[in-house]
Amino acid sequence: MVAETGVILANFGGPRTLDEVTSFLTELLTDEDVIRPKIPRFLHSWLFKKIAQRRAPKISHDYAIIGGKSPVFEDTEAIAAALQHATGQPVFAFHRYLPAMHAPFFDSLNNIKLNKFLVVPLYPQFSYATTGSVARLFAKKLSPEKTIQWVKSYPTHPHYIQAMENCLRTFLQANSLREEEVFLFFSAHGLPQHFVTEGDPYESECIASYDAIRAKFPQSASLLAFQSKFGPGQWLKPYTGTLCNNPQSWNKERKHIVFVPLSFTSDHLETLFEIEHLYVPAIRAHGLHAYRCPALNRRPDWIDTLSALLHSQDLTSNELLIRL
Repeated sequence: MVAETGVILANFGGPRTLDEVTSFLTELLTDEDVIRPKIPRFLHSWLFKKIAQRRAPKISHDYAIIGGKSPVFEDTEAIAAALQHATGQPVFAFHRYLPAMHAPFFDSLNNIKLNKFLVVPLYPQFSYATTGSVARLFAKKLSPEKTIQWVKSYPTHPHYIQAMENCLRTFLQANSLREEEVFLFFSAHGLPQHFVTEGDPYESECIASYDAIRAKFPQSASLLAFQSKFGPGQWLKPYTGTLCNNPQSWNKERKHIVFVPLSFTSDHLETLFEIEHLYVPAIRAHGLHAYRCPALNRRPDWIDTLSALLHSQDLTSNELLIRL
C-alpha cells in the first residue's frame, strides 16, 4: 500500500459516558441495516427512537456495572495510533454508533488531501448489519472524490487465527487450565435468522472462524453459540443463554467452561456484562467452574494482524458491501 493511501479502522463504537447511552442506542436502533421492520422509514425512526429512550435506563445500569462506559472507543483509538506508528500510514478510527463523532470524522476525511482509503473493519466476520452499515454511511457522507476499498472480512486469515489462539492459550496458562480438561464455549453476537436466509454470510463466516480456532486445541471440547438476541423472532441458534441453563447436556463432563468471545475483538457490554454477569454465574450455579477469556483488545499480535491485512490483495468496493 502506497503512502498516499489512508487507513480507516471501522468499529462499532460504544458510549464513552453514561450520558451517551441514549444517543448510542438511538443511532443503533434506528439503523435500518440493524433493525429491519417492514414499516415506512419515518415510522421506523420515530418508533425506535422511543424504544431507545425506554431502554436507556436499563442499559445505563448495565454500563454502570462495567465502569460507566464501553472500552471500545478507547481501544479503537489506541489501536489506530499503534497501527499508524507501526506502519507509517495515516490511520483514522471510525465509531459507527457514536453520532457525536461522525461530523468531525467526515469533515476531516473530506478536507484532507488524501483521496484513497483502505477500510479495515474490526469485525472479522462480515455482516450487512455491521460492515455493510458502515459502507452505507460512507456512501452517504464521504465526498465522491474519495476512493475507498475494503478488506471485506478475514474469518480465517492466518494472522487473525494465530492471534485468537495466542489469546486463548495465554488465558489457559494464566489460569493453570489444561487443554484436555476444558470445554471451550465460543459465543458470537447473534443475528436474526432471516438476515442469513436472505443471503447474509455472517453465520458461515463465524463457523469458519470457530472451526479454524478449535482446530488449534484438539484436546479440548467445544461448541459455538450466539448471544445478545434482541426483539421477537428467531435468531441464529443455539442461544448462549439457553445453553447455560443446562450445561450438563453439552459439557461432556468437563468441569472447566471457558467462554471465548467470537466476533468481538474488543471487550464491551456483551462480554464484560452479558458473559461475565449473566452467563458465567449461570454455569457456576450448576457446580461447574466458568471463566471469561478476554477479547483481543490491544494485544500486539492483534496490531500485527491489522498490519498484515493492509497488504491484502482481495479488496472490495464500497458499493458491493451495501445491502440492496
